[in-house]
Amino acid sequence: MSLLNDLINLDLSETTEKTIAEYIWIGGSGMDLRSKARTLSGPVTDPSQLPKWNYDGSSTGQAPGEDSEVILYPQAIFPDPFRRGNHILVMCDTYTPAGEPIPTNKRYNAAKTFSHPDVVDEEPWYGIEQEYTLLQKDVKWPLGWAVGGFPGPQGPYYCAIGADKAFGREIVDAHYKACLYAGINISGINGEVMPGQWEYQVGPSVGIAAGDEVWVSRYILERITEIAGVVVSFDPKPIPGDWNGAGAHTNYSTKSMREDGGYEVIKAAIDKLELKHKEHIAAYGEGNERRLTGRHETADINTFLWGVANRGASIRVGRDTEKAGKGYFEDRRPASNMDPYVVSSMIAETTILWKP
Repeated sequence: MSLLNDLINLDLSETTEKTIAEYIWIGGSGMDLRSKARTLSGPVTDPSQLPKWNYDGSSTGQAPGEDSEVILYPQAIFPDPFRRGNHILVMCDTYTPAGEPIPTNKRYNAAKTFSHPDVVDEEPWYGIEQEYTLLQKDVKWPLGWAVGGFPGPQGPYYCAIGADKAFGREIVDAHYKACLYAGINISGINGEVMPGQWEYQVGPSVGIAAGDEVWVSRYILERITEIAGVVVSFDPKPIPGDWNGAGAHTNYSTKSMREDGGYEVIKAAIDKLELKHKEHIAAYGEGNERRLTGRHETADINTFLWGVANRGASIRVGRDTEKAGKGYFEDRRPASNMDPYVVSSMIAETTILWKP
């Protein structure tokens, strides 16, 4: 095993200038991440320097067998925390051979929204709180829970320490450092209310970068849990009953919101979000109705409610924002399995571009 580890950690720079690029894309379910690697002749610093590639879309639920080729367009690159050196992770989106985005390519329309001059002028910032649950591999039951059993009630586990309260911290810390190595703007981690559940935050990130960084951070997390022999779940309500669900609260601001008088801009944006509540809920993740019940720090899925410092609201405004008269707000509705390209661009579209 030590020889295997030595080979995995070989420093290729001692013998060759060649580097490895791991191309990453989103599969047919909209949540399954796929990847494969190719050798490059030397280091690359910009996605425009990378070749397009292809894969068998009939094996990912994205193309028929008789016309199965899907084309990968490199869009963003990150230092590879697994291979290190000059090796890179490459976030791609997906197209037909004719150059048309395939239906599961949500990045394409998001990029169009973020390139609109009105959106560019407003420089939208995002901070996305990604919650997830660690599961025992063979039984798909939360890490640290007796198989088929339940721990004591919620209360002692949030931001807790101790072997009887915090389960999987080595995975969480490994992920934290790996994301920092990769240049992802990960801003923090914490244990969540349900034992075995954790959260990390990505941001502030501007525009399309928020989606790229969340997707690559998820990829890194899945790779680390693969190594650890643990399963990561992004299900918004992995355990029924009196247990918190998992969300992806999305903090958001525009240039106008961050400037003097921004509080009025925030309130106007929230009014727009209320008018489009149903459309946003429909795009905010599968199974979210199991999470948004009006309990466990959520608003009911059919109700739109906003408030200052209210964690039972659809939209929460922080006390600091209210006091300063400018700042940001938090959309608490997105589920943990939401597509960050869809959610981030939809918020920008509703609050900046839509004229009711």
